[in-house]
Amino acid sequence: MVLLAAAVCTKAGKAIVSRQFVEMTRTRIEGLLAAFPKLMNTGKQHTFVETDSVRYVYQPLEKLYMVLITTKNSNILEDLETLRLFSRVIPEYCRVLEESEISDHCFDLIFAFDEIVALGYRENVNLAQIRTFTEMDSHEEKVFRAVRETQEREAKAEMRRKAKELQQARRDAERSGKKVSTYGGFGSAPGMTSMSSGSIITDTIVEPEKPKITPAAVRQSGPSKALKLGAKGKEVDNFVDKLKSEGETIMPTSGKRGSDVSKALPPPVNVEGVHLRVEEKISLTCGRDGGLQNMELLGMVTLRVTDEKSGRIRLIINNNDNKGLQLQTHPNVDKKLFTTDSVIGLKNPEKSFPLNNDVGVLKWRLQTTDEALIPLTINCWPSESATGCDVNIEYELQEESLELNDVVISIPVPSGVGAPLIGDLDGEYKHDSRRNILEWCLPVIDANNKAGSMEFSIAGQPNDFFPIAVTFVSKRNYCDIQVTKATLVDGDTSVRFSSEISFLVDKYEIL
Repeated sequence: MVLLAAAVCTKAGKAIVSRQFVEMTRTRIEGLLAAFPKLMNTGKQHTFVETDSVRYVYQPLEKLYMVLITTKNSNILEDLETLRLFSRVIPEYCRVLEESEISDHCFDLIFAFDEIVALGYRENVNLAQIRTFTEMDSHEEKVFRAVRETQEREAKAEMRRKAKELQQARRDAERSGKKVSTYGGFGSAPGMTSMSSGSIITDTIVEPEKPKITPAAVRQSGPSKALKLGAKGKEVDNFVDKLKSEGETIMPTSGKRGSDVSKALPPPVNVEGVHLRVEEKISLTCGRDGGLQNMELLGMVTLRVTDEKSGRIRLIINNNDNKGLQLQTHPNVDKKLFTTDSVIGLKNPEKSFPLNNDVGVLKWRLQTTDEALIPLTINCWPSESATGCDVNIEYELQEESLELNDVVISIPVPSGVGAPLIGDLDGEYKHDSRRNILEWCLPVIDANNKAGSMEFSIAGQPNDFFPIAVTFVSKRNYCDIQVTKATLVDGDTSVRFSSEISFLVDKYEIL
C-alpha cells in the first residue's frame, strides 16, 4: 500500500484539510480533489473510483467526503481498512462534521493523520494509541504547573495578609490618637495625609477578605481534610505538600530532582546536514543463582537530513556483528541493495529522504538466553550472620569493547533497621532511606576497570536484597553495526555527516 494523500473535502471537491505523505505540490493535490466529484457515478454505490494514474478510496461524512488517494497497485482491502480508521479519527476531534468545525481542528487532524501513515505506509496503530500519542501527557509539566500555581497563591495570600496588617495598625494608631503613618512623604500636608490614609483604607476594604490558603494550613488540616471532596482549590497544594513531606525537593524551575532525571547522553555539538543516530536499548532479566532468563536488545539507525542538496544519498553500513541479529530495513529502502552490498538507499533513487524529519532506516533485534552475551554480570552473595546479613556484591564486564558510564547498581535494603555498614568498596555509594535503596555508583566501567566489588552488613534476610536493578549509558553500541560512509546517489561523492551513538537500559534486573 502506497498512500499519496488523505483529505477531507466538500462534495464539490473543495479541500478543507489535506495531508500529503509523499512529495506533491499544492496545485497537484487541488487538481486531484477537484476532479474527484466528476468521476463518481451516481447510479452505482462504490467506495472507490480510479483514473489512469491514481485511485480514490472515499467514504461520505454527511455533507463531506473522507478521501484517500493511493496508487493503483495498492491493496484495496488495506486501503478500506485504513479509510475506516481515518473516518473514526475525525469524530474524536470534531463535534459536528461541518466545514467550519473541520477547519478549526485542522492541525489536530493532521497530527492524528501522521500517526496513522508514515512515508505513505500504514502504521500498526489503533484509535486508542493515536489518542495517547497526540495527548502528549507530561508528569513533569503537571508538577511544574502545580508548583507555579502554589507560588502564585502564596504570593496573593501574603499580599492580603500584609494589607490586613497595615489596616489593623492604622486603626490601632487612630484609636490611640497617634499620627497615622502614610505613604505621602516629603512633608505632606495634614489634609493630604488624611486623604491618602483614607484612600489606602478604602482600597483595602473594597475587596472582600478571602480565606487564606497556605501550605502550613494545609499540613495542619490532616489527611482527612486534604482529601475532602469538592476542595478543588487545595488539590495542587496538597499534591506539592505531599511530595515535600515525603522528602522530595521541589524546585521552581524544574519539577523533579536531579537524581530522578532519566539518564541520557548529551546531543552532539556539531550537527551536519546529514545526521545519524544509532541507538540501542537492552532489556535483561537474570536469576540470583545464575542463568539468563531473557535478554532482548533493540537497535535502530535514524537518519535526519536538513540539507536539501544531500537528500538523495546512500549509507554504507559496516556490520561486524556475530551474535545472530535479526535485521530489518524500512519498507521504502531497497532490501536487495542492502542484502548484497550492505548499502541503505531508497527503492526509487530519484527520490530523496524527507527533510527535517527523523526517519528510521534500519533496525535490529537480538533475543537470547546465552549467558556469554550478558554485557555486565552482577553477583550478589548475602550470608546470614549473628547480627543480620553480610552482603558481598560484585560486577564483571564481559563485553570488553564497551565503556559504560554513570553505572548505578540499586540494591533494596530492609526498612527501619538503619543505614548499612559499608566495608570494602570500589566506587561510591548512596543510601536512600526513604526508598530503602542502597545505590552503588561507578562513573566508568571499561576494559581497565572491568571488575569490582562492594561489601556491607545490615540486619535482614537474604531475600531482602532482591531484585537488583542496574542502569547505565554508553557511547558505544553493543552490536558492532556502524555507518562508515554517506555518498550521493549521483556520482558517489562523499557527503559529510555527523553521528551519535547511545546504548541505554530499558530494564536490567537480577531477580
